[in-house]
Amino acid sequence: MPSTTGRVRRRDTPPPRTGNDETGTLRGFLDYLRSSIAAKVEGAPEPQARTAAVPSGTNLLGLLEHLTHVERSMFLGDNVTDWQATFQAAPSDSVADVVARYRDAVERANEMLDGCTDLGAPVPQPQPGRPAPSVRWALTHMIEETGRHAGHADILRELIDGATGR
Repeated sequence: MPSTTGRVRRRDTPPPRTGNDETGTLRGFLDYLRSSIAAKVEGAPEPQARTAAVPSGTNLLGLLEHLTHVERSMFLGDNVTDWQATFQAAPSDSVADVVARYRDAVERANEMLDGCTDLGAPVPQPQPGRPAPSVRWALTHMIEETGRHAGHADILRELIDGATGR
């Protein structure tokens, strides 16, 4: 466990102040969490970023790789057949590669969301063979999913090098 004397502190960013409408609030909180987890993984040292720190095998790169697949599945219609496999980054992927791929998926998801004016409407690109959830449900689910894994990433990053904060 790292010592607290050499702790790297990041500026803690407060929750976003969003617009008064439901869409702005949901998207504001999702983007806040997306930025938080990307920042938590960005700059993490190799090989610790891919090394399991807990018995389940969870590691920083795997969390962000998984969230990349979730973004692409939820908003871009990608079909994932083995969710457990999404928790592993390829051995050839660097930290920067995984972060860039995640940010690209987020950017593409946001482009799709920019065209959604009705939160009750189905997502435009549902997964093949499945009923499309509403945009509202998809945004709420992604807030929950990203927040959950951002919390895991907080703990893993602190175990790696003592870095804390968003």
